[in-house]
Amino acid sequence: MEMQLIDTAIPDVKLIEPTVYGDQRGFFYESFNARTFAALTGVSTPFVQDNHSRSMRGVLRGLHYQIRQPQGKLVRVVSGEIFDVAVDIRRGSPTFGKWVGDYLSEQNKRQIWVPAGFAHGFVVVSEFAEVLYKTTDYWAPEHERSILWNDATIGIEWPDAGELVLSAKDLAGKAFEEAEVFTGSVS
Repeated sequence: MEMQLIDTAIPDVKLIEPTVYGDQRGFFYESFNARTFAALTGVSTPFVQDNHSRSMRGVLRGLHYQIRQPQGKLVRVVSGEIFDVAVDIRRGSPTFGKWVGDYLSEQNKRQIWVPAGFAHGFVVVSEFAEVLYKTTDYWAPEHERSILWNDATIGIEWPDAGELVLSAKDLAGKAFEEAEVFTGSVS
């Protein structure tokens, strides 16, 4: 296979590392293949939307999720570096309220699979970063929610990214204890 699966502390969240072919001309790798992705993760849900963001150092986006039309996300960085985080918000899950995080960068070319039922966020640790992600459902602003990035109950250990910059929406996120979470299936 052209990709390797790396387990995280939350079994449903996976890191995916591609095989990169490089020489004096540059490099090539397959960033997505539906058959390989399904074989590695067991997920065959189609992706319906691609998103692209560019953010400067210290920009923290998240922790976002949709209470209806939950989105699975396949996230990668094409320029710069981020610390990417997934928080399990599936009530009844053995990892409910737990988080995992890892660095994604243009150098390591890793991707992270964040299933539906997780809140997602990242902070830019390089001068800037361009982040691409595929989603399994469409953006539905009326169903979008945000959990505070620094919620003490979750206790995310964010790396030092300098002075943090958050949107008004993210600054107004709810505490984990007050947030709407998933109580049923998120398939």
